[in-house]
Amino acid sequence: MNVNFNNRDPVYLQVVRSFKEQIAIGQLAPGEEIPSRRELANQIKINPNTAQRAYKEMEEQGLIHTERNHPSKITSDAKILGKVREELLEQAVDDFVASVQSINVPIEELLRLVEKSYTTVGKNRGLMND
Repeated sequence: MNVNFNNRDPVYLQVVRSFKEQIAIGQLAPGEEIPSRRELANQIKINPNTAQRAYKEMEEQGLIHTERNHPSKITSDAKILGKVREELLEQAVDDFVASVQSINVPIEELLRLVEKSYTTVGKNRGLMND
């Protein structure tokens, strides 16, 4: 696992977000075992207490579940997994809108630019067909 840390957000929330991103793109599958808290802390060079806090947060959100004396696993609940993708998408849109709102671009122009960029980036990544 690899996490690109920033200085704005608490580390444990950045770890949670990284797990959500991996779930959303299919790198972590429903029911898949994840590293122990200690293993994760060693892998990404964080305090074990921070890893514990991230896992506690993910358990509270229903992203993972841990049975006594067994490794933690990604949830298989389709409803929760669907919300993960939606939450990440909404956050990205909110961040984007906040960053361009001060420019006072008409919504029609903004949507046109977003569509153009989305198509161009998708083609460059091989994600879209001509």
